[in-house]
This record gives sequence, structure tokens and C-alpha cells, in this order.
Amino acid sequence: MYEVTPTHTFMGGLDHNCDLLESLTTVCTSKGIKLARVEAIGAVKKAALGYYDQDKKEYSYFVIDRHLEIISLVGNISLKDGKPFVHAHITLADDQGNSYGGHLIPGTIIFACEVIIQAFAGPEFKRELEPITGLPLWAKINS
Repeated sequence: MYEVTPTHTFMGGLDHNCDLLESLTTVCTSKGIKLARVEAIGAVKKAALGYYDQDKKEYSYFVIDRHLEIISLVGNISLKDGKPFVHAHITLADDQGNSYGGHLIPGTIIFACEVIIQAFAGPEFKRELEPITGLPLWAKINS
């Protein structure tokens, strides 16, 4: 574990009809956010999610093409290929209270979304392929 220090907190809404993951990435790029945590609530018109199959070491993707509430979005921001990378998981609910969740991928369309991003100062984290899991996970660089 490495010590990080909170520096800035960004709060606000994201635009209606925009892609949720792309919007979060754009905020990070425009604000120069390289290390942070993110959370959000709101609603989506359509959700695109991923599930990582640990045996096959690959993602499967699915779309839920209906209106859903964002019960919780949690994630982190670090660097991948030198650019801000948003890694987020999302839990959604329908009008009957059924929940769905997974890895946030492009294609989740915002109805309304309120976001908090807490930026940190500390060691630079970047994502590198980790051979055991097959995932691009954090590796510490620049002590």
C-alpha cells in the first residue's frame, strides 16, 4: 500500500444523453486528474456492462436497453498508456427493484448523473498487464 493525500474534490452533473464512461474520462483529462476515486448516482437510459470471466481471462459484455437508476458507481482513476483511465463498477436498479451490475464500459447513456471525483497526490500509478489474472492492474512507478 502507498500513502496518497487528497488534493482536490470535483463535484457536478454530467450531460444528458452522453456516454457515462466517456464523460468521466473527459472530465479527468480536462482537469488533469491522474489519480483519484470516483462515485456517482443518477439514472441511465441504457446500460453497457462487462463481466470478467476469471477462467477464460476475458470480458463478456451485455447491454440492458432500458431506463435504470444508478444505485452506486464506484471506481478509481489512474494512468493507462499515459492517459487518465477510469475503472468503475456500477450497480443499477429497474422499476421493480431488480438490480444489475458490472464493469462500466462505453455505451451507458446518461439520463441524469451527479459525480464526485476526489483527486490525490502521491506516487504515480499506472496500469500494466498482470499475467496471473490477465488484467491491467496497478503497478507503482516513480517512488
